[in-house]
Amino acid sequence: MNVIELHNICKTYHVGELDVPVLKGITLAVGRGELVALTGASGSGKSTLMNILGCLDRPSSGRYVLDGQDISGLSADDRAHVRNNKIGFVFQNFNLLPRTSALENVILPLTYAAEHLTDHQATGRALQLIERVGLADRAHHEPSQLSGGQQQRVAIARALVNRPSILFADEPTGNLDSRTSREVLSMFEQLNREEGITIILVTHDQEVARHARRAIHISDGVIVDGQFGPGAAP
Repeated sequence: MNVIELHNICKTYHVGELDVPVLKGITLAVGRGELVALTGASGSGKSTLMNILGCLDRPSSGRYVLDGQDISGLSADDRAHVRNNKIGFVFQNFNLLPRTSALENVILPLTYAAEHLTDHQATGRALQLIERVGLADRAHHEPSQLSGGQQQRVAIARALVNRPSILFADEPTGNLDSRTSREVLSMFEQLNREEGITIILVTHDQEVARHARRAIHISDGVIVDGQFGPGAAP
């Protein structure tokens, strides 16, 4: 069953009197529980596509069905509701709040969730996730007291706290050394395998893309390749 379906998605930006087409008829499907890499060079349309997939933006035309719901024409508020309930994000720059503990950073998304947890329940869930990413002894440390790899692990726990069915990781190893990158990517693979979370790795790095079961390559606003990795069935 597909969790993501795009049908002829186009995105055009209006710059003064100019129309700048960025996405030019994207059609693709991502199955529930897939681990997919979305690759492309800077300016390829990769980030624009991720923003649409992640409900951060809407297409100019075309149809986007997410988890069975057509969300192509949703308002900004309705897209935010979908994001809070179905989607988690991990970014290259971690985007953690400074002078705020790892625990408090992980709890934060719960304040916007439709699910209303008590403070005790929210703290318990966040602590479980911090332990899940191997940072039980760092829960009360601020980002400045954590290494880059540890900050990314906190960001992963934060992305999972609302129990999303889809996780977007935007250049998640861009600020990490090679050893820490492998550890973080291994964590994504484990989450995908054990939790069944659909994960989309957005990257220009082919080494990162090799960790996915399928790579979708975008160039000049169109998909030019969709290779399956080792052990993955088309």
